[in-house]
Amino acid sequence: MYYDVVEVKYIEGYKLELIFENGKKGVVDLQGYVNKGGVFSRFSDIEYFKRFYINKEIGVLCWPDDVDIAPETLYHEATGEPLPAWMTLGEKLQKV
Repeated sequence: MYYDVVEVKYIEGYKLELIFENGKKGVVDLQGYVNKGGVFSRFSDIEYFKRFYINKEIGVLCWPDDVDIAPETLYHEATGEPLPAWMTLGEKLQKV
């Protein structure tokens, strides 16, 4: 199960405090996304990174130009709760 992001607050650098619809909150450091490349290469511009917002219709943390991070991933990173099974299925299949 995952929960929508309902609030986000900039802390510093690439750190954001997130609050989820179930009331849990935590801090995520998204610095690692800078090196992922693709759409996340835009994060190398910290001013772009700071333009985050929540798409209230779907409860997703977004940036301009259709960049977003799945709420399941953010919930896992912010709370330490395990990822949903469907998100780790590929990893399990690779080990077989």
